[in-house]
Amino acid sequence: MMRPSPETLPPWIYREPLRCSGCRLCEIACSLHHEGWMWPEASRIRVFMLFPGVEYPHLCSQCDDYPCVKACSVEALTVDEKTKAVLVDREKCTGCGLCITACPGEVPFLHPKDNKATICDLCGGDPECVKVCHEAGYDALQLVREGVGSYRKLFARKPEEVSKDIAINLFGEKGEEVI
Repeated sequence: MMRPSPETLPPWIYREPLRCSGCRLCEIACSLHHEGWMWPEASRIRVFMLFPGVEYPHLCSQCDDYPCVKACSVEALTVDEKTKAVLVDREKCTGCGLCITACPGEVPFLHPKDNKATICDLCGGDPECVKVCHEAGYDALQLVREGVGSYRKLFARKPEEVSKDIAINLFGEKGEEVI
């Protein structure tokens, strides 16, 4: 059986939190692409620093079962056939927040301008955040092409949970004190 070529597989953003410097260039690149100006509050990727020295890039994991899409009562969320990213129909979205509650990582948020659900759309398959992270030499975000799998849900965690794990990884027993 022939395996599909990588170019035909959907893109996915792998994140390596220990490589994240907290520079927030990803937030700037995303907001420039989607909003036309630097507006990190409207960025589809967010860098959290809940504990000193522990930064974490937080974005949609494209879960294999798409709980956010299933939770939307007005069918404002769909899955792009090519990229497998969640797309938001801003005309249909009521800003109810059901998608946020359904997401295991609480990744979607309500846009500060129109109060509509906002989720990473992978920039149509060529994510700006990945490019700028690579250009800066951090490679905390990496574009991979692979089929959708259930393991992606491992990345769909709340920032508080991930930050605690990173603090313990970085600081060992002292990580408990940081938390």
